[in-house]
Amino acid sequence: MSPRIGLDQTTILMAAADIADTQGIDELSLAAVAKKLNIRTPSLYNHIDGLPGLRMKLSVYGLEQLYATAHSAVTDMTGDDAIRAMSAAYLAFARARPGVYELTLRAPDPGHPEVVEAGGKLVRLLVALFEDYNMTEDAALHAVRCLRSVLHGFASLEQKGAFGLPLDLDVTFRLLVDTFIAGLQTIRT
Repeated sequence: MSPRIGLDQTTILMAAADIADTQGIDELSLAAVAKKLNIRTPSLYNHIDGLPGLRMKLSVYGLEQLYATAHSAVTDMTGDDAIRAMSAAYLAFARARPGVYELTLRAPDPGHPEVVEAGGKLVRLLVALFEDYNMTEDAALHAVRCLRSVLHGFASLEQKGAFGLPLDLDVTFRLLVDTFIAGLQTIRT
């Protein structure tokens, strides 16, 4: 069967990303993508390797988009300001692209070369943020893990509606990031 004119992997990926963001990743199916594109489901197989292949591409896409967002936020910034800017960009991405964000964490095959490369690029960016703190390479990697845990924890709790108190979430987030930055003093060796 020949590919349908006007249908390509990018079009499919954008439709799938929209479904993931608006309806959630549990609603993402080939049938849902086909319906959104007004095509028959078998037409998708000319461009993707089933639902696992689509999810893999979305994971890579999400990692690349998160990297681009973070990189743009920290251009020409260093130290605490860079950590704050990257943290704000990370949360903004998770808020704007909740389904795609979730797929950055749930790749069907985390060891797939495309996922490893996209994830590695993001980690290298984060490690570079800690260069101004005079850390060893291991300490910088621990700091990246800590920061990622802080950011994902907040984003995940917010997405699940777990912050029920009537307090400004952005204030809480700034306090959280500032507390993390203050804690960097303990691992700056």
